[in-house]
Amino acid sequence: MNPKAMIIKKITKRTLGLILTMFILSVGVFYLARLAPGDPLQSFYGDAVESMTTQELDAARIRLGLDGPIYAQYTKWIGNASQGDFGLSLKYKTPTLDVVSPLIGNTLILGGTAYILVFVLATLLALFCAMNEDSLFDRIICKVGTAAYYIPPFWLGVVLVLIFSINLHWLPSSGAYDIGKSGDILNRIRHMILPLIVMILSHLWYYAYMIRNKLLDEVRKDYVLLAKSKGCTKTEIVFKHCFRNVAPTIVSIMAISIPHVLSGTYIAESVFNYPGIGALSVQSAKYHDYNLLMLVVLITGLLVISSSIIAQSINEVIDPRMKLTEVSAWREKTASSSS
Repeated sequence: MNPKAMIIKKITKRTLGLILTMFILSVGVFYLARLAPGDPLQSFYGDAVESMTTQELDAARIRLGLDGPIYAQYTKWIGNASQGDFGLSLKYKTPTLDVVSPLIGNTLILGGTAYILVFVLATLLALFCAMNEDSLFDRIICKVGTAAYYIPPFWLGVVLVLIFSINLHWLPSSGAYDIGKSGDILNRIRHMILPLIVMILSHLWYYAYMIRNKLLDEVRKDYVLLAKSKGCTKTEIVFKHCFRNVAPTIVSIMAISIPHVLSGTYIAESVFNYPGIGALSVQSAKYHDYNLLMLVVLITGLLVISSSIIAQSINEVIDPRMKLTEVSAWREKTASSSS
């Protein structure tokens, strides 16, 4: 099999895997949402549900696609979804895409910024600690970082709002921007500062500690002694050799961390009332807004799974050993089948 055919096979396999995973996710969420206690008609009609007759309730369920067995509802939903129609939001009474579209950008900006800052700062912190292992600074950073990691994000968010918003009046406590200033970048940055602080402090040391330990494991390998004997400085060894060998591991950690950081985004949105799909998912579950919940979960799942696939592909480019392993496995399989 030539390299081009192997690439096509790999892309096809991962695409099919993505489609299958999204299908299983949609089935699971669809069934669990409808089996949960509560009446979605309450979200659509409000208190008027209490005064509706049985015939009116049945007609309302048929109109909203809530009648019949769950598998029939799912078949109808997935047929419409495949054509780009994800249904009507029961709470907002508008198409779900119209509800999600203005908010997904806010989540991507907040989550993407936090994601980049967490790993840039975690890598720099890990490098500093690895180069100063067991020093006073390393011990202090380890203790402070561990303490910061275990601070509950909700509590930290409330404290930050109390200090910087209520007492000092330096930063806004909620929203993505002030009214009429959606295009003001500086205004958006001011609204992101407190959520970013919560997200960074909640995740920074967790990943910095993992990267630090990987670097220290690399520093203790035999080739480092050889590099020292050749006169290489500790800085050259850590940056030119150790960090390069650890880079694929860092990429893998980044890929695995996406659900973790994304959940932190949802928590920050809830604490600071930041308009995004995280806060929207909580509301959709609370009000039994099935169609909106399905769309938000599918978007989140697509982001997580796609990023993992991209990270794996980047790993293969960074670390050629992964390609050699795949080729060797294919050759062994071919040889065994031939014999």
